[in-house]
Amino acid sequence: MSYKLPAFRHPDLPVNDLGYTRADYEGSISTLCAGCGHDSINGAIVRACHELSLEPHKIAKLSGIGCSSKAPTYFLGKSHGFNSVHGRMPSVATGAAMANRDLMYLGVSGDGDTASIGMGQFAHVVRRNLNMVYIVMNNGCYGLTKGQDSATADEGSASKKGDPNLFGAIDLPGLALQLGATFVARSFSGDKDQLVPLIKAAMSHRGFALIDVISPCVTFNNNPGSTKSYEFVREHAEATGTMDFVPMRDEITTRYQAGSMHEVTLHDGSVLHLHKMSDTHDPFDRGSAIHAVEQSRAKGEILTGLVYMNKDSTELHEVLQTSQRPLNALDESDLCPGSKMLDNINASLR
Repeated sequence: MSYKLPAFRHPDLPVNDLGYTRADYEGSISTLCAGCGHDSINGAIVRACHELSLEPHKIAKLSGIGCSSKAPTYFLGKSHGFNSVHGRMPSVATGAAMANRDLMYLGVSGDGDTASIGMGQFAHVVRRNLNMVYIVMNNGCYGLTKGQDSATADEGSASKKGDPNLFGAIDLPGLALQLGATFVARSFSGDKDQLVPLIKAAMSHRGFALIDVISPCVTFNNNPGSTKSYEFVREHAEATGTMDFVPMRDEITTRYQAGSMHEVTLHDGSVLHLHKMSDTHDPFDRGSAIHAVEQSRAKGEILTGLVYMNKDSTELHEVLQTSQRPLNALDESDLCPGSKMLDNINASLR
């Protein structure tokens, strides 16, 4: 069996503003299980990057360990990439972002990589508001080690083995809201119409953007007793509303009836349209967002869509007042200003 992508592409494939086809954002052929939700997320990332006309070499994709952390192999094959130690992806992303702020950082993790061994790392990258997109491919089990329950498995949920989970689940969007995340969303791998605009909005957000994606494990956690199965999620998903994303390069001509749409202009000039939001949920109020998550959880529903966004987010570089130029672009004169400057510094400390 060959695992190489064919070099031939149809000559009439649509191209974006940079002249790239969607194939230019793909990676290697996936070796994940057929039907794995992670592959659908990979496809959504490819589509989002293509439609945003992002330069592949200006994206850095990072991951930890697990089925989800294998996924970056299968998208953005022409981008920078780093597969790190289990649960330590946020530290690597932070170091890379501090050294080169000109790249877009896309972290891909799993429910074990984030909610178990990586919990401490996750908490600190959220509270520091690192400028990155953090996608959790959440299947409620450890698929790489034969399907044990993860920390996001719901109490009472049964995996393929059949034993019900005895412990309450860690809700990552709820936790992220408590930690101060400035962009929180949840989606379903089987709903690209919702997921793609969310990824595009997250990539245009200034600060930490979490997207928790329920991604059924077809091998170990897609049975009738699972609350992370395709059937369960489709029957219990409750959307905050539909949305679309308009890049700043496009003229915005769409009009909506008063009260049915909320328009948000992001820091780069792009526009996010939120349609038919629930009257009880304000995605720009953290308290309202926390209440919406808990209310849906109490009803046994899965809240999807944009849960919360801070339109005036201040990301880590702004907080630390770091150099506007990436560290890898600084030369000797910038890094070694000379003995006179050193004398001035010493004199100021006397």
